[in-house]
Amino acid sequence: MRLGYSILITVMLLAGCEQRDAPPLDQQLYVWQRQWTPAHAAALRDSRNDFSTLRVLALQAFPGADWSRARIDAALLKSDGRPLIAVIRLDGQLKALDQQQVTAQILQVIQDWQAQGLTVQGVEIDHDAGNARLPDYAKFLNHLRSALPVSLPLSITALPAWLDSAQLPTLLAAVDSSVLQVHAVSDPRRGLFDPEQARRWADAWGKITSKPFYLALPAYGVALLADGDGAPLVESEVPLERGGQRRELLAEPLQLSQLGKALREDPPAHLAGLIWFRLPLANDRRAWSLTTLRAVARGDALYSQLGLSFSEQGGLYDITLNNPGNLDSPWPARITIKAQGCEGADALTGYSLQQSPDLLTFTRLRDGRLPADGQRAIGWARCAHIDQGGSHVDP
Repeated sequence: MRLGYSILITVMLLAGCEQRDAPPLDQQLYVWQRQWTPAHAAALRDSRNDFSTLRVLALQAFPGADWSRARIDAALLKSDGRPLIAVIRLDGQLKALDQQQVTAQILQVIQDWQAQGLTVQGVEIDHDAGNARLPDYAKFLNHLRSALPVSLPLSITALPAWLDSAQLPTLLAAVDSSVLQVHAVSDPRRGLFDPEQARRWADAWGKITSKPFYLALPAYGVALLADGDGAPLVESEVPLERGGQRRELLAEPLQLSQLGKALREDPPAHLAGLIWFRLPLANDRRAWSLTTLRAVARGDALYSQLGLSFSEQGGLYDITLNNPGNLDSPWPARITIKAQGCEGADALTGYSLQQSPDLLTFTRLRDGRLPADGQRAIGWARCAHIDQGGSHVDP
């Protein structure tokens, strides 16, 4: 009896240990589009259950240019109802920050948002200052903090390079929280994102700050072009008006999913949550689909499942590629379809067609991605018979 009782107690203790899971990490979204479109309505609606807070680009300052406001849809944000943090982008190439002017611009945009019925629950400053300029940046933040309402939290976007600066503790003391950005194109050979490096930066940041911090994580891709000096130009959500070959870099959902799992199981000190860049719109070809982003944020198992569907009317078949999974997938390199008695056939943009008496072969001409839970027409064929079971999709 005593042995059985001891085993029971041990099982209960182990069960108790298993129930003490780490609290889930808060999940937020950057809304970074400068010009809002009708596509924002569906994106906000479909993201509401998975992301608690919206960090919305509000205002930008660039060298040699006037202030630029994002043209938000205030009515849409008001009806969405999630907490709003206004993000102010101050370009890192600005020679100096005019404390009075910048503060006045920020206070004005907050006032204008409030006049439109929006409740601003925080301000985030996004300024890529070099380490040598951190003392001046800290002075600006202290000035801004004194001008903002005491009840309005102030945060900053932070760079991993600042970990090497002795000024970092002073900078962090001026704000209520920080957002460590661990994605960028610093070296094209290393890609857009390195999950192991990101984890090291997050652990180091947690040892320096005594306040909550967030990780800004990528849910997008970029293209690199060479400028006249051979240095890379980065094309992201806004196309660059120049020709030339583009090298695509993409943050891989599987890598981010694994990092998210590791952070939930063993979070760095003071890590409060994750902020995903950026809210994907239906026509944003370099952002993950919202289906994939939601799956990664939830920690769901990721899978793509490419297949074909055929719509026939009077012997004319429309051929469509489908992805019913939750993971965006590259266009397949080749698609073969068994068919008989074909009078004509053709491929649509992105593929070429080779036709033999009993086989249609579609070959990819350029790279592309099929969103999760999405579809894309690849061609048509007028045939006496298509063997739907005899089709093959090769990665």
